[in-house]
Amino acid sequence: MRQLYPALEPLLTHSIGVDSPHVLHIEECGRLTGIPVVFLHGGPGAGCTPTHRRFFDPDRYRIILIDQRGAGRSTPHACLEDNTTQALVADLERVRAHLKIERWFVFGGSWGSTLALAYACLHPERVLGLILRGIFLCRDEDVAWFYQAGAHRLFPDYWADFLAPIPAQERGDLVAAYHHRLTGADELARMQAAKAWSIWEGRTATLLPDAATVGFFGDPHHALAIARIENHYFTHGAFLRDAPLLEQIKAQAERFAQIPGEIIHGRYDVVCPIDQAFALAAVWPEARLTVVENAGHAASELGIIDALIRATDRFADALAAFANGRGD
Repeated sequence: MRQLYPALEPLLTHSIGVDSPHVLHIEECGRLTGIPVVFLHGGPGAGCTPTHRRFFDPDRYRIILIDQRGAGRSTPHACLEDNTTQALVADLERVRAHLKIERWFVFGGSWGSTLALAYACLHPERVLGLILRGIFLCRDEDVAWFYQAGAHRLFPDYWADFLAPIPAQERGDLVAAYHHRLTGADELARMQAAKAWSIWEGRTATLLPDAATVGFFGDPHHALAIARIENHYFTHGAFLRDAPLLEQIKAQAERFAQIPGEIIHGRYDVVCPIDQAFALAAVWPEARLTVVENAGHAASELGIIDALIRATDRFADALAAFANGRGD
């Protein structure tokens, strides 16, 4: 069973202004002359953590972590203004150009897989390969499963806490009811809603209860960004209703066939049920699909860590073999 690489500190940090008022926080770790890989965090709104640096061999990778608009240490915190999927894709191109990177690997989990696919659809020539975990296609039915009807049947006790801030007469559309509170002027109601929304995700993200995961999602700073930005995206169909990801990939099947890919998904993922990974694999058969039998959604689960580390090592080995002229 593979484990995370040892803890490491950033070599460089950057603050890059994009569309006003957003300023992105970026860090680089590992070897600055190594294989460039960009880490796309989940949520949207969750931000990067020190653990995210550790999925890559620091002797072989130039590890780039980006806090997306409104998330982590990017500013303004939890900001919804000009915060769209299209803007985040454009930000990735700005960062890539700023760092003078021609092509990079793209690593994304949960919402990060959504963003990685959206980026690859628009800029396939910039993608050396994709490593995707906990696939989230962000279709209306995927959002409804987790926030309206579906997952609640597995966790009725946790669901009761999720419902608590919302009056009974508003529960027919919970995303809309939460949107009203998360964007309202009542600060106490906003934070109550943010914690309830975020903790529901934290409680259900792992196969077995995990206090550290719930603690991260329940932290007020993280909860506010996660809840506000997730709800903002889900209220607007992740800004993908006119161009669903699977349709975009089908339309570019020949180009996607040239992108090496790893799809890693926990068998018992409740946040993003595994049918989404199979749906992606059906339109991108060249990608390797790994089902982790003893895991749910979180990247912190041991089986998920093992699969992700093996994937990043395989990519590094393959690129080294190609550079050495073996091509295997």
